[in-house]
Amino acid sequence: MFMRRIQPLFVFLLLFVFTAIACAAPKNVILFIGDGMGHAHIAAARISTLGQGGRLTIEKMPVTGMHTTHSANALVTDSAAGATALACGVKTNNYTVSKSPDGRRVRSILEASRTIGKATGVVTTTSVTDATPAAFTSHVDERGMQPEIAGQQLDVNIDVLMGGGRAYFLPEGDDGYRSDSRNLLSEAAAKGYIVVTTAEELNKVNSGRVLGLFAMEKLTTQSPEPSLSEMTKKAIQILSQDTDGFFLMVEGGQIDSYAHRNDLDGMVRQLIEFDKAVAEGLSFAQQNGDTLVVVTADHETGGLTLLSDDEGNLGPSWSTGGHSGIMVPVFAFGPESQRFTGLMDNTDISKKIGAVWGVKVGLFDVSDDDKTADSVRIKHEYSKSAAVAASSTR
Repeated sequence: MFMRRIQPLFVFLLLFVFTAIACAAPKNVILFIGDGMGHAHIAAARISTLGQGGRLTIEKMPVTGMHTTHSANALVTDSAAGATALACGVKTNNYTVSKSPDGRRVRSILEASRTIGKATGVVTTTSVTDATPAAFTSHVDERGMQPEIAGQQLDVNIDVLMGGGRAYFLPEGDDGYRSDSRNLLSEAAAKGYIVVTTAEELNKVNSGRVLGLFAMEKLTTQSPEPSLSEMTKKAIQILSQDTDGFFLMVEGGQIDSYAHRNDLDGMVRQLIEFDKAVAEGLSFAQQNGDTLVVVTADHETGGLTLLSDDEGNLGPSWSTGGHSGIMVPVFAFGPESQRFTGLMDNTDISKKIGAVWGVKVGLFDVSDDDKTADSVRIKHEYSKSAAVAASSTR
């Protein structure tokens, strides 16, 4: 009789434990942004490479949703306002980077994660100073202020920053675009960054803070440059060494570029490489068990519709060379992924990530928070260095 009573209780306790584990906050978050990636873009990539019955890695993720993309002053967002919403949880005007419509600096999820000791990283196929990576790492009135964005990125003390845009870090005398004569690559090296400009150099890096700029402007996304998936894998390898966890944003930035040109083949190639990068993130998350992966877009580009020709082949129809105002997909995997199901707004993405970690994004004067974040990071780095030193004497 006693054993019959105790068995249901034991099963209940097991379920309680497993539920608690499943709901535990993830230590790491990887946010993938396919710039310009709409539902039709994903379908076109799937049909072109795997056939109608296939599934991309993205499409195999268990949690799905959608989000709306309008900006503060327009039905159709640009990438700066769209990325600001994704990064900071705030609607702003088109072309504005991580500032509110009235000009206040707003804290991004990358900056917020630093206040709790997380390592941080950004990887992109465009210039690292372009709108989407800029929204996570800087605050400017207009997205074209890329030399200013580069300087702020160096000041924010990000752990891993990889992509193109080397010209915005170099003075005009060194074929760069900076009129202030600053060489930010030299300054980065002086701050302790490992500065790399080739895939071969990147392959040799296994730890430390890394600034990888593999083209003067956006990447060609061709060999001998490192691919997006290779940069993603390396960023995860480096950031995952931080015992406090990490936040990483990875952008497939040129899905948008080819969609602007209504170039289906080029867009598909970019989306497939983005899907490979997501596969790297999911592989780590599946092995790690403590990582939330979220995949989404900032907006749709091209107004793409998929039609069939007389022979049953894929026949794309583009309605614009710009952005559209339609909703875009959200995919998620890992602890707390259930937060990303259903219909949400673009501002909800970073708010949901922030809620997982108990940090806030949005309307703050982040200058003081930056100092606090630096103190936290220095404290954690000192603690880890001390622990390593102590273990070496045992």
